[in-house]
Amino acid sequence: MDQLGALMQGFADAVTLGNLVWALVGVTIGTVVGVLPGIGPALTVAMLLPLTFRLDPASSLIMFAGIYYGGMYGGSTTSILLNTPGESASMVSALEGNKMARAGRGAAALATAAIGSFVAGTIGTIGLTFLAPAVAELAVGFGPPEYVALMALSFVTVSALLGRSLVKGAASLLIGLAIGLVGIDAQSGQARLDFGVPALLDGIDVVVVVVALFALGETFERLLRGTGRETVEPVRGRAVLSREDWRRSWPAWLRGTALGFPIGGLPAGGADVPTFLSYSLERRLSKHRSQFGKGAIEGVAGPEAANNAAAAGVLVPLLTIGLPTSATAAVILTAFQSYGLQPGPQLFTESGPLLWTLIASLYIGNVMLLVLNLPLVRLWARLLTIPAYGIYAAVLVFSTLGTFASGGTFDDLIVLYALGLVALVLRLADAPVAPAVVGVILGPLAETQLRRALALSQGDPAVLVSSPLTVTLWVLIVLALLAPLAWRLTRGVRERRRTAPPVPVTAVESQADQD
Repeated sequence: MDQLGALMQGFADAVTLGNLVWALVGVTIGTVVGVLPGIGPALTVAMLLPLTFRLDPASSLIMFAGIYYGGMYGGSTTSILLNTPGESASMVSALEGNKMARAGRGAAALATAAIGSFVAGTIGTIGLTFLAPAVAELAVGFGPPEYVALMALSFVTVSALLGRSLVKGAASLLIGLAIGLVGIDAQSGQARLDFGVPALLDGIDVVVVVVALFALGETFERLLRGTGRETVEPVRGRAVLSREDWRRSWPAWLRGTALGFPIGGLPAGGADVPTFLSYSLERRLSKHRSQFGKGAIEGVAGPEAANNAAAAGVLVPLLTIGLPTSATAAVILTAFQSYGLQPGPQLFTESGPLLWTLIASLYIGNVMLLVLNLPLVRLWARLLTIPAYGIYAAVLVFSTLGTFASGGTFDDLIVLYALGLVALVLRLADAPVAPAVVGVILGPLAETQLRRALALSQGDPAVLVSSPLTVTLWVLIVLALLAPLAWRLTRGVRERRRTAPPVPVTAVESQADQD
């Protein structure tokens, strides 16, 4: 009942005219920018992050929630009509959605994606409402050793899961950790990694890092490799579902939600795993298996629901223990920190009204997005015809002006573009950017907690494994490191067996004759 009362008070604050306007602005901007090809939710939130600093914390976070959910909705439009996913979690929707669009059923694909996103987002937000306070209450008893293990788990899982190579993910993480150490050490007062530049003594603003790694890195890569021009599949008819489409979609929505929210809520979760699992499950359970690969509506409904349910689930570890498990969550953590708010167990007690207003705005934003997406499908499709060079020129301008307008200096702009070149190198090396962002944000916090733990134990490192919880977390870390290696080895053995040439019958017979 406490959660319901707090949620009702959050609704009372969220439905004020000003907050409703900011929620509408957020979902609209998130959808518009998310629809543009090659721009996923993480890049959308990162690019628009500096523009919200002139608002009060409540309005800013409400707008951010709208941008977050709007970017998820908009990404499905790009995947279906353009076959260009803005993030890896949208790849599965493109498999069947683009086939439906080419068969003249793009409107139905967009409709099942929008309604499935609404259903999954609403159910996921309900789960967030009741699960997050319980997790936060459990996490209140965490000490420095538990936080060190949790942050180490976040480092390892983000590096291992958000990329094709564990080594490249670890390299990206180390770059982020190095950036996070720039400036004066709070305990010793010594300058670290400042290279004699006075502007670096205060460290590098996390907002500058996020905008550079996501927005500028993506822009530079597109300019280097060429923007090109994709063919947009036309949308015919209205975004409505037939009775048969409804019958095939609603079980997939529920199954996708059941997979997405729990996996997204894990400290090692995210949206990639549940979307692929959802697609595999729908393909196995569907009575229309022959349509998969040709445009099966279940292949769009299930993964889209899993994707948006996971987006709500990702907020559970983010808000309760301060651990981002996706690139977008890492950027949202930056937004909290920019207002002096540190997500974690104390957030519900120290900033309860603000947090419940944010959660209430998620419900409102979901309704707004459904109303925006279904009638305006043709409008969103037209946005896809904007030339890519115009899109990325606008990203460059918004990133530069936004960083400067948020209180930056000329030195910040130099750092911004220097880090943008670092992001370009990471992308050319096919290394994920998200581990670097997580390293920048959580690196200093992990260092502080490690120092506290060692100070409490008078330098004894055994304190890091002094409780059952810490031992469990370190075991999970080891499994997270070994699981990708085991998977790659197993897959390599299977591929070698599959591609091995068959033994000729004559050779077998001749060998038998010799024996």
